[in-house]
Amino acid sequence: MNDLGFIYTYTQHTDEHDLCMLEMRSFFGFDVTSTVLRSSIEIDPSRSAFMKERLDIMYEGDNLEEISRQVEQYDLDGSTFRVVSLNTTDLDTTKKIGHPERRKIEREIGLRVNGTPDLVNPPANTFGIVLLDGKWYFGKHVESESVWFLHQKKPHMYSTALSTRVARAVANIAIPHPEGVRAIDPCCGIGTVLVEALSMGINIVGRDINPRVVLGSRKNIAHFELEGTVEIGPIAEVVDEYDVAIIDMPYNLFTHITPEEQLEILKEARRFTKKVIVVTIETIDHMVEEAGFVITDRCVAKKGHFIRQVLVCE
Repeated sequence: MNDLGFIYTYTQHTDEHDLCMLEMRSFFGFDVTSTVLRSSIEIDPSRSAFMKERLDIMYEGDNLEEISRQVEQYDLDGSTFRVVSLNTTDLDTTKKIGHPERRKIEREIGLRVNGTPDLVNPPANTFGIVLLDGKWYFGKHVESESVWFLHQKKPHMYSTALSTRVARAVANIAIPHPEGVRAIDPCCGIGTVLVEALSMGINIVGRDINPRVVLGSRKNIAHFELEGTVEIGPIAEVVDEYDVAIIDMPYNLFTHITPEEQLEILKEARRFTKKVIVVTIETIDHMVEEAGFVITDRCVAKKGHFIRQVLVCE
């Protein structure tokens, strides 16, 4: 646990703003409209398609000299390091710091670190320095890796499937803190959500009524060297209980399914879970209520003119 907490920086396209906000609320219990967030909760930034980086705060001060004096006390015992400035863009009310000034700050702080600087090869330690609202923060820097990007090209793909960015956000909204959580995607299709969830270490199983897409889902999971269970069968055959379910609701536009069948899916989910994240292109609030759930949060996820709703139902 870090007593001083963590600073996260964010970036997202305008169409992804609402989805990013819902993911924030799921991780931290609140959201911010700016590109920077501070919390006592530790999240791996690579889990989110919207997080750029995380700073694990070690020291804070009113000026750089104060930070420098604290940094001098930290002994790396000769290990390699580098220092990077996070003020590459506007962060809330703090304006971007220009490139020459950022390099100057990095050098000034780096000279105080008791270690071996290495700006060429990946160092053993990367530290960050950031100015926010007139206060300076220094700490370990963790940069996000775009894991979701590697999953864009799958052996089996549908044009109507969720994008990997949306699928990753949906998995995070459903299971923000995976420890001890059992999840299921009972209408998993080709496994877009499963791949993202499994790549984040989430305990999730899949199921679909269509044997062909189940085979595609299994192949997609194996393609990325992940391990996961995907069973064939309707949602009515789910017998175990789960902490949460993710349902990308089948819809009339692409599948032969009636509103009554959509309602039945929700009712079946209510039987084995108390929480479900529903992704839908239609407004189905009345169905959610009839199935015995209450919508506790929601957002809109856009892709051009195509709009999906993401509903948190409990």
